Amino acid sequence: MTVTVPTRQLGPGGPEVPVFSLGSWNTWDRMDFDDAVALIRRAHESGAAFFDVAHYDLGPHAEQATTDLIFGRAVREAGLAREDYLLCGKLWLWEYPRVGFAGQFTTSLERIGVERAEFAVVGDYLEPIDVRRVVDDVQAEIAAGRLGAWGVNNWRADDLVLALDHAEREGLVPPSFAQLKYGLVRRSMAEGPEYGELFASGRLALQASDAFEGGILAGKAVPGRKIGADVGGIRERIVAIFPEVARIAAELDATPTQLGIAFCLANPVTANVLFGVSRMSQLEDNLGALALLERVGAEGIRSATAGLQLDQAVRSDGVWA
Repeated sequence: MTVTVPTRQLGPGGPEVPVFSLGSWNTWDRMDFDDAVALIRRAHESGAAFFDVAHYDLGPHAEQATTDLIFGRAVREAGLAREDYLLCGKLWLWEYPRVGFAGQFTTSLERIGVERAEFAVVGDYLEPIDVRRVVDDVQAEIAAGRLGAWGVNNWRADDLVLALDHAEREGLVPPSFAQLKYGLVRRSMAEGPEYGELFASGRLALQASDAFEGGILAGKAVPGRKIGADVGGIRERIVAIFPEVARIAAELDATPTQLGIAFCLANPVTANVLFGVSRMSQLEDNLGALALLERVGAEGIRSATAGLQLDQAVRSDGVWA
């Protein structure tokens, strides 16, 4: 089937990117190498050659992962030139500033086998951070030619506003997007007043991530891979609500994953949906979300899924309650 993934602007003044992005956490290293090559080719063919690839061996959650090394080999084996795809890396705050961005990003790019990434996401944090220093250090990576634009992952909203304001005052490149957990059941962070205002005003775009809750909302009550944090302790309720998700999807002649992606894209502030796939069939299924959204429309998707939200409260600092 011929599918062309549309593009949206990734933040104010930002570049057009595919509305799909393929993640690397526990994906490429769970596939046969030839399957990974074929998947990358198919992503490129469909217009979804936007890859989020990180080096995961840093901080308290370090993993002996080789997913970045595998991706680098696979993308070359797939025959893609560097200009054929977009790359988003990660800059971790777990040991920052003791472990600075320059060393991190140099290592990450070398492991993939490239010299530059179009984007990077500055990761989440537990302890307070020096926001102005973060912005300055990201700017240094941009000035060095290793990075084009950047976003943040699950930051406190007030820190994000500080980053935006500091960049504006100093003439630096501001964060242009926020990567947040967002989907059918978790909406409060992205749609709440703090982040919601930043998106509505056009200061940021949303990159929706973990829309399937590690696979639970794709029908895997017990996922066979590591999954993200259960913010708010609602995972049991998420498992329990999946039959209703499946019922709504069936009524719309769609799969649960197609419904989950279509929901994210029904929100006009969503520039991109980041998901992990480790089988070609999963990518093909996800591509079907585009036809669902076109057929039912954004209002129809929002109306059909209105009762699925499970997280209801957000504190004033923009962190999930």
